[in-house]
Amino acid sequence: MDQKEADPSFIPGTGQVVLYGEFTGTDNPKVKYAVSLTEEDLSVQKVLAPSSPAAGRNKLSFSLKDCVGARSLQEEDDHRHADPGGVYFSAYFYPLRKRWMSSGAARQRVEQRFRVASLRDPRANLEEAEKWARAIRERAGLLRHLGHGVVLSAVRQPCRVMLLVNPQSGKGQALGLYNGHIQRMLSEAEVPHTLLITERKNHARELVREADLSQWDALVIISGDGLLYEVINGLLEREDWEQAIHTPLGILPGGSGNALAASIHHYSGAPLVSSEELLVSCGFILCKGLVSRMDLISVHLSSGQRLFSFLSLAWGFVADVDVESEKYRHVGAARFTVGTLVRLASLRVYRGRLSYLPVADGDDTERGVIPNGAQHTFHNSCNSNNALKAKRRDPPMLTGPTDTLLAPVDRPVPSDWVVVPEEDFVLMLAMYQSCLAEDLLAAPNATLDQGVIHLMYVKAGITRASLLKLFLAMEKGTHLATSCPHLEYSRVRALRLEPYAPKGLITVDGEAVEYGPVQAQVHRGLARMITG
Repeated sequence: MDQKEADPSFIPGTGQVVLYGEFTGTDNPKVKYAVSLTEEDLSVQKVLAPSSPAAGRNKLSFSLKDCVGARSLQEEDDHRHADPGGVYFSAYFYPLRKRWMSSGAARQRVEQRFRVASLRDPRANLEEAEKWARAIRERAGLLRHLGHGVVLSAVRQPCRVMLLVNPQSGKGQALGLYNGHIQRMLSEAEVPHTLLITERKNHARELVREADLSQWDALVIISGDGLLYEVINGLLEREDWEQAIHTPLGILPGGSGNALAASIHHYSGAPLVSSEELLVSCGFILCKGLVSRMDLISVHLSSGQRLFSFLSLAWGFVADVDVESEKYRHVGAARFTVGTLVRLASLRVYRGRLSYLPVADGDDTERGVIPNGAQHTFHNSCNSNNALKAKRRDPPMLTGPTDTLLAPVDRPVPSDWVVVPEEDFVLMLAMYQSCLAEDLLAAPNATLDQGVIHLMYVKAGITRASLLKLFLAMEKGTHLATSCPHLEYSRVRALRLEPYAPKGLITVDGEAVEYGPVQAQVHRGLARMITG
């Protein structure tokens, strides 16, 4: 192997080579590859004779922005190849590539592995392999500074991640998705985690409420949106909620809704995907480890209970579909399509009063990021343990920040609020993330940290065909441009809903809550979310 280091006085962005070497691959030991590492990519080119027609035309480049990790290894660590004492380095990429059987693009795993055999001493070869792996990791890490958010850098060593899995979510395949995709991705990225499997409703809420958070640097869930709802409210029930709610949170889609996971993917700018492609995309985002602020919404129920929401507040058609489609959970995300068609066949009108505080002109700020200093890290470790148990107790009254925009629910709304004149509705939907489901872009202009509630309501009188047309347009996020006379949209800071009927459904983040008067306000950037 011919190996050399480039001049370290390179200029970033010029593509100047930092490391160069010639290695054999893993499939055919007779074929050599010229491997070049720059500040931005890893280039691989088969070494051919100058007279070959393909010489100089078979170069492949892999962007380090798509790299989640790299490592060195010896043959005894990897039994896929009969090469006693062989030394290798591997780099793991998840680039966006066109699908083979359909249109569009999705992140697909690519591993580049090379054998290092320039020296007779295996230890020297291992040092050389580790030099390459380390250089790839470092340069991939430096490129993360170019994105939104802040890199999770070394704060505590070793870093520890609690990974919560709901084995019953969606089609009951969350644990299989972990075993089939996520465990390998986290290993490649050297992201440590302790796997905890939830056993019942509110188990995750109890776990994070009682946990010693000094033992954890991030909380990640594999489930639908309901498990994250438990985690957020568990954090805000703690006496140290102000510090606890700043714990970075991550989400990997393993349920039927997966609205926040779809939103995180949407914010990354990647093309629309679903199912396991969405899981891989969110796994990639998690491995890259950027943290942004995320809005939370304080919701007051008629009994006086307060809870926190990260996704949506719904009444009417959407809430009914959320709850009534539970019986179709076995079909996964298609449960919402089935539920929508069933509810369309028997369209209801819901009576009530809706009020809101609109966003003032000029009172709209850009999405924020975590300031330097408030950082966390991922470090190499992995184990599975379901021994952590929580003490059972009745949920306390939720703590958290003061709601300065809300009057008591039994008093009139403040004078600067708008009271909607209509009292007959088909639906009311308040969104603070972009997606209502994997395939529903309900609030296309939403971001994680905007300080805005996107309020939509549909007035009575709309036909079934027009309502169906709205939901079909929502798949591409064009429903707000349909000029539907029954659809109203406002950007608000707070809202109040007072249903007139004695019975009905209200959902928060897709979960049914106590029915009755409800009001809410946004708390900008209260939580922290691992995003891309």
